Amino acid sequence: MRRRLFFWELAGFLFTGALGTALHFVYDWSGRAPAAAVFSAVNESTWEHMKLLFVPVFLFSVIQMGFLGRDCPHLLWCRALSALAGLALIPVLFYTYTGVLGYHVVWADIAVFFLADGALFALDGWLLRRGRQRALWRQVAGLAVLWGLMFAFVLCTVRPPRIALWRDPVTGQYGVTL
Repeated sequence: MRRRLFFWELAGFLFTGALGTALHFVYDWSGRAPAAAVFSAVNESTWEHMKLLFVPVFLFSVIQMGFLGRDCPHLLWCRALSALAGLALIPVLFYTYTGVLGYHVVWADIAVFFLADGALFALDGWLLRRGRQRALWRQVAGLAVLWGLMFAFVLCTVRPPRIALWRDPVTGQYGVTL
């Protein structure tokens, strides 16, 4: 099972990296379609870049549950914890390096995304191999966290709080009007 988990985590990292990168452009490619705003980045805010990490992770989790559900009964709890950690890394790393430099660099922004992606799946693999989080309440909590995050990403794209995390540094705008 360890080897199988390694390949699942590697596949998750690659899937998230590829789809997250594509989702950066989908909203514009779609002609700014409201349906695309739900799952892709609508601006250059840090929040929307966090969505680029979460949406592929969420989709991959659904796929993975279909294949590993019974063999990996603690997947939802582990994925919720690792998703929260990966999501937290994006603003921490971004605001740290931009605070030090005083400006942002595109290659560093991309590196932040992939570092968060790698850390998410490394933590996920470690938690899954430990296999001690099997209590039903944890799985229900993991499911609630994942769905809650998905709801938050949709809601805060349409009705974002007026704080820096949601502010587009290019236009100064917040979210999108559907």
